[in-house]
Amino acid sequence: MIRIELLAGLVTALALIPETISFSVVAGVDPKVGLFASFTISVVIAVTGGRPAMISAAAGSMALVAAPLVRDHGLDYLLATTICVGVTMFVLGRLGVARLMRFVPRTVMIGFVNALAILIFTAQMPHVLGESPAVYALVAAGLAILLVVPRLTRAVPPPLVAVALLTLTTVAFDLSVPTVGDEGSLPSSLPVPGLPSVPMTWETLRIIGPYVVTLTAVGLLETLLTAQIVDRMTDSTHDANRESWGLGIANIVNGFFGGMAGCAMIGQTMVNVSSGGRTRLSTFSAGAFLLLLVVPLRAIVGVIPMSALVAVMILVSVMTFEWRSVAPATLRRMPRSETLVMVATVAVVVPTHNLAYGVLVGVVLSALLFTRRVAHLAKVTSVLDPEGGERIYAVSGPLFFASSNDLVTAFDYAHDPARVAIDLSEVQILDSAGVAALDDVRQKFGDRGITVRFAGASGATATMLTRFSATEPAALATAPGRTEGAEAASTAAAAPAPAPEMTSDANRDVPDGGPDPGSARR
Repeated sequence: MIRIELLAGLVTALALIPETISFSVVAGVDPKVGLFASFTISVVIAVTGGRPAMISAAAGSMALVAAPLVRDHGLDYLLATTICVGVTMFVLGRLGVARLMRFVPRTVMIGFVNALAILIFTAQMPHVLGESPAVYALVAAGLAILLVVPRLTRAVPPPLVAVALLTLTTVAFDLSVPTVGDEGSLPSSLPVPGLPSVPMTWETLRIIGPYVVTLTAVGLLETLLTAQIVDRMTDSTHDANRESWGLGIANIVNGFFGGMAGCAMIGQTMVNVSSGGRTRLSTFSAGAFLLLLVVPLRAIVGVIPMSALVAVMILVSVMTFEWRSVAPATLRRMPRSETLVMVATVAVVVPTHNLAYGVLVGVVLSALLFTRRVAHLAKVTSVLDPEGGERIYAVSGPLFFASSNDLVTAFDYAHDPARVAIDLSEVQILDSAGVAALDDVRQKFGDRGITVRFAGASGATATMLTRFSATEPAALATAPGRTEGAEAASTAAAAPAPAPEMTSDANRDVPDGGPDPGSARR
C-alpha cells in the first residue's frame, strides 16, 4: 500500500538524520554535506538501483575512509573523489563485478551481519551512557512502545509511534535531554549543483586515487551484502549489477550536489523494511522526507529527543543480529572452521569499523580452510593384473596445487613391475600444478626404468594434460572409458571383502622419506 510505503520512508528519514549528522562529524565536514548526500543518493538510487526498499545514503564506513582526505586536503577533494567513486562504480557495475559476490561464503555473510548489529548497538551508547536518568527512562519507554504497538495495530509503523510519543512527552514535561538539534546545525537552504574546485592535474589524481579505490570497494561490498540481507527478509531477489551501476550514478549526482560518497546503510534499511517498505517508493520517500524535515521543518525535527531514535536503533540491532548463529545447539552442530570464519569476520570489523577488512579476512580464511579440506580428497587405489606384469592405478578427486604433493607420494615406485597404467577418468585437474604432479610421477617411475601410460583422461582433464604436460601429447592416452584393471582397482578399494593387493590414499600421512612400501602392500 502507498500509505505504508510513505510511512516507512518517513520513519527511515527520521532515523537517517542523527546518523547522517554523526557520520558527517566523523568525516570532518559540515552536517549539511552528509544530509544532502543522503537525500540525493536515496532519491536517485530509488530510480536507478536494483534492490527496491534498500536505503543508501552517507554511510559511516565511507566516512571513516574519507576522513583523512578531508583533514589533509579539504572538502573539494572529497567531492572530486565522490564523483570518481561514482564513475568507478558505474563502470564496474556494467562490467558485472557483482558476480564476485558468489565468492563470499555464508559464514562471512553471517559475520558481516553480526558485526553490523554490534556496531549499530555500540553507536547508540554515547547517547545513553553518562546521561541523566530521564534519558534512560525515555529509552526504556521507547523500547516498550516498539514491542507493544505491533501487538495492538499494524496500521502505523511502531518507530513512528515511539518517536511521536517521546517527543510529545519531552516537550510537555520540558525535559532537559539531548535532542536531534544538539547533534549539529541543520541546513536552511536546498543543495545547489556545482563543480569541485580542484586542479585537473595528475597530482590531484595521485591524491584521490587511493581513496577512490578504497571507497569503491567498501561501498560496493557493503551495498551488495546488504542487498542479500534484504532478499532474505523480503523473500525476493535483486539485480546486483544494476544496483552497482545505479549506486555509481547516484554518487556522481551526489558529488555535483556537494555530498560525500555513500552506499547502503543496513540499520536504516532494516528500519525501512521492518516498517513495511517493500518498493522503490519507500526509498524515494525516505530521501524526500529527509529534505523536507531538515529544511522547512528543521525547527520541529530539532526537538526530537535522541532517546527515541536510540530506542529504535537498539531494537534494529537486536533484530539484525543472527542469534541462531551463536546458539549452543548451532555451535555444537556447525564445523569449527565455519564458526572460526564468522568470529574472525566480527573480530576484525568491530574494532576497525571497516567492513571491507572484515569481509576480506573472512573470505581469505574461508578459502584457506576450504583448500586445506579439499587438498586431502585425491585418492589413489591400485591392483596388480592377473599375470603380474602391470600395476594399474586409479586416481580420483581434484588435483591442484594443494593436493599434488600428496599425490606424488601415493605410488610405490620401488616395488612396481616394469609397466604401470594410471587411470585418470575420475580425476579433475584444476591447475597446472596437478599436471606437473603427474609429470613428476612419470619421471619417478621412469628413473627406475618403469614405463607409465595415462588412460581415461577426457574433457577438461585431457585439455589440461595436452596443454601443460611436459610429455609429448602423442604419449598421453586420453581415450574415454576405464580399463578393466582400473575398474577392478576401484571395485576392490570399495569392497569389504579381502583388501586389494595395494591400496594407498593420497590423503594418508606419509613420512618425510616417501611412501612406506610395507604399508603400501599387503
